[in-house]
Amino acid sequence: MRTSYTFSPQDIEVFKHKLFHWSAQFNDIVWLNSNQDLNADYDAVLAVDAFTAIQTDYTKALDALDEYQHQTQDWIFGYLGYDIKNGIENLNSKNDDNLRFPDLYFFQPQKLFLIKGKNVECHYLNMVAEEIKDDLKTIGDQYLSTADNTFHQIDLKSKISKQTYLSKVREVIKHIQRGDIYEMNFCQEFYAEKHDLNPHQCFQDLNDISRPPFACFFKHEHLYALGASPERFLKKSGKKIISQPIKGTARRHSDTEVDKNYKLKLQQDPKEIAENVMIVDLVRNDLSKIAVKNSVEVEELCKIYSYRQVHQMISTISAELKTETNLKEILKATFPMGSMTGAPKVSAMQIIEELESTKRGLYSGCIGYITPYFDFDFNVVIRSILHNVLKQYTSLMVGSAITHKSIPENEYEECLVKAKAL
Repeated sequence: MRTSYTFSPQDIEVFKHKLFHWSAQFNDIVWLNSNQDLNADYDAVLAVDAFTAIQTDYTKALDALDEYQHQTQDWIFGYLGYDIKNGIENLNSKNDDNLRFPDLYFFQPQKLFLIKGKNVECHYLNMVAEEIKDDLKTIGDQYLSTADNTFHQIDLKSKISKQTYLSKVREVIKHIQRGDIYEMNFCQEFYAEKHDLNPHQCFQDLNDISRPPFACFFKHEHLYALGASPERFLKKSGKKIISQPIKGTARRHSDTEVDKNYKLKLQQDPKEIAENVMIVDLVRNDLSKIAVKNSVEVEELCKIYSYRQVHQMISTISAELKTETNLKEILKATFPMGSMTGAPKVSAMQIIEELESTKRGLYSGCIGYITPYFDFDFNVVIRSILHNVLKQYTSLMVGSAITHKSIPENEYEECLVKAKAL
């Protein structure tokens, strides 16, 4: 059971900064920031201080998560790594993994903050409820230094050379020409070794640059994920479930007219439209496995959304869930997000393991929360910096969708556009 307390700070943005800064003391943190996106239930959410937790590899991971959600009947926060796929399909992952994130981790927070508009809701487990007022005073009394306003350069290396990347993209195209797949998301890693990162400052810098709708900060002991994701994997509200895949990216430009042209070119690009429509069909098929008959609907097709760094082509697909559909059934039908695999999904994932050089791990998975009422919201872990403090290893991965019309040089350039802010 939780004790709730609602109040309205004098300056909500200052409070959010102080709240995030205050969270640094805890071993378990999930901070979600919608950056005022109108489709979010909350402007920001902070969950800290694990009371209970679940950590597992991919083996029967969805069964374990489903059981944990039913046992707690409370808010739980965490992630599913990409390799949960190995427990859903007959797949494996043997590529290099220098980050060592568990395949799945969720925790039940002792302290939870929900921010919407000018209001802050505090939901504390009853055992720590007497700490609400003291915590709010501590948060409010904090001094936020603005002295260090500089960006700290990271010396990133590419896991594969440009020539190797181009060669592997050509291999993907051969698979498409043979009819093995229609489309595949091919990714590459950039990394830094023996690198000390200030995760909180780095995330704040990244969010200030990007202002994405699914920004997230995750910490579990020595593992960090700093996310500037623009993409929603899956959201459930009552019986309605929606997915919002992204396929199609164009850079922004400081010149308004040039920027408009970039946006228009993306909007009319037949390759990008074809990519998006293929993934929409895949998501429709995934949702149909768990949906009431004839309830799957494409609410938006290939709509252009503009963010600080890029223009994105996004579609929205919704459905009405069958009665009594459980968490395991939903995730088994839909995970991982089709925009990060390709189509057909299983064949694409097999070729991904064959051609990529890095185990995706948390990248291409999802971070989010499940409520006591079995509603949930998860992003897609892209545009993210992943860091292991103990190994002093920092990683970011970027990718693009390969089709038969892909030009390898252009795909490489798209990866660099996506990595620019990071």
